[in-house]
Amino acid sequence: MKKAKAVKLGMASLLAVSIVAGCSNGGGDPKSGDTSSATTTPAQKAKFSIVYPTTVSTGYHTRIPDLNKDKWVLKLEELTNTDIDISVMEDAKYGVMFASNSIPDVVGSIGGPGSKSMSGSVESGVFMPLDELLKKYAPNLMKAIPKAAWDTVSYDGKIYGIPEFLSNPSRRATYIRTDLLEKTGLQAPKTVDEFLNVLRAFKKLGVEQPYQMRENFKYADVILGAFDVLPYKDQFELVNGQVVPKFFDTENVMKALNVYKTMYDEGLISKEFATISSTDYTKSIDAGKPGIWSQNASGLPGYRTNIGRAVPGAKIDIIDSPKGPEGKGGYFYYSPVIRTFYINKNVKADTAAGIIKFFDWMLTKDAETFFTFGIEGDTYTKDASGKINYKFPVTKEDTEEEGWRSGTIWAVHDSTYNKPRLELNEDGQATLKAFDTVLTKEGLPGIGFYPELTSFSQYPDLAAPQPDVGPKLIVDHMIKMIYGKEPISDWPKVIEEYKAKGGNEIIKEATDRWNKKQGAILIDTKK
Repeated sequence: MKKAKAVKLGMASLLAVSIVAGCSNGGGDPKSGDTSSATTTPAQKAKFSIVYPTTVSTGYHTRIPDLNKDKWVLKLEELTNTDIDISVMEDAKYGVMFASNSIPDVVGSIGGPGSKSMSGSVESGVFMPLDELLKKYAPNLMKAIPKAAWDTVSYDGKIYGIPEFLSNPSRRATYIRTDLLEKTGLQAPKTVDEFLNVLRAFKKLGVEQPYQMRENFKYADVILGAFDVLPYKDQFELVNGQVVPKFFDTENVMKALNVYKTMYDEGLISKEFATISSTDYTKSIDAGKPGIWSQNASGLPGYRTNIGRAVPGAKIDIIDSPKGPEGKGGYFYYSPVIRTFYINKNVKADTAAGIIKFFDWMLTKDAETFFTFGIEGDTYTKDASGKINYKFPVTKEDTEEEGWRSGTIWAVHDSTYNKPRLELNEDGQATLKAFDTVLTKEGLPGIGFYPELTSFSQYPDLAAPQPDVGPKLIVDHMIKMIYGKEPISDWPKVIEEYKAKGGNEIIKEATDRWNKKQGAILIDTKK
């Protein structure tokens, strides 16, 4: 029997410690993770329910009366020999699902086990450990997924989730208007000093925003990266036996702030840099106003299209981020986990095995072709040589449908980029080149905590409110110093203020978690 789709839920709820996982189509009451009685064969369909997470209440899935009859879901079932009862729910509403004790066989969530939406369900024993199942049924998953991703979805030394992952956590890049650079006669900058000289040359050309800033240094942190002092929650480091935020490096923070102040004083950034909203930032870039800006590398095709419309003849490329005196540069490494999928502990052993095989198939070539291009004869054709001719989406509805297939229901894969699709046109090929020749050589590793440090909630002004926004106390002082309202030489006093207002407790917890290997993850490019 198919279950009703996720209903609209407006209330928030906490998971009770005594919760018992329910609503499992697998039935039975086997021991957690026991696969000794697995009887799934190629002839048997693995039948299970699954909820996919979303952050929006619009899109393709909301227009389909019954997702279980959606052509992409039906084709997925055919390809994987499964019978899926599929639903979609806003990630923020998961607390009610857990409290209601109506939990599907498979639950997907955004982020890892420690995310707010998971409501402590992993720690409370709602889901089964997967180590033995993975060893037995998931050769593709075990080979492809980086160690940092497995560590992120583990609890108490056991793997509890299957992650949608990033093989390369370096995602952000430095963009430049190459046509403007050519007018200056300069080469693309490699160092901070060269970066400043290019900005100065842009200003002489009349470029409105030599470097595009944004409030809270969000997508405007290229100089903080050059000095390796990004103030983010996954940018802690081990120093003299303590795990501390990178902004404790007073010497390099002051150097970075002096560069930003130079940019401010010389008009190389907007005088209103501290209040530029996301909307204004985007409008400025799309209008072709900045000479250099920071953004996700995957946005290259879109920028070439949008800016090309606004400024005919504009050339946009991704370049190496400027390096600081220690040869470092780039942006923070993303968490290696995008989404995670968990199996209800009440699922039968043979069904659990089938679920693992379902996810393992998603890393095959056949899966890549299906999720990327769809169904042959419908959304793509092949010529005599086997080359794929893809019917690119044209309308908004088409784009959302493609996103459903290649994004939402492709639960487990490397989300660094979709290589087969990018290879189909010149801008996509340029994006691949940027990832392979630029982003692989830059970026800043750091220590992060999954679940988050409990002390973050005790001292909210000392905690990063978003993965790429620093603590309020830190950002406020940085802005005041760039504006000249506080001396940059006072940065050591900022660190003492941070410690006195609760930072010492944060450092103590971070160090304890690191030493005990309790959800303290070194996010880098190593598997």
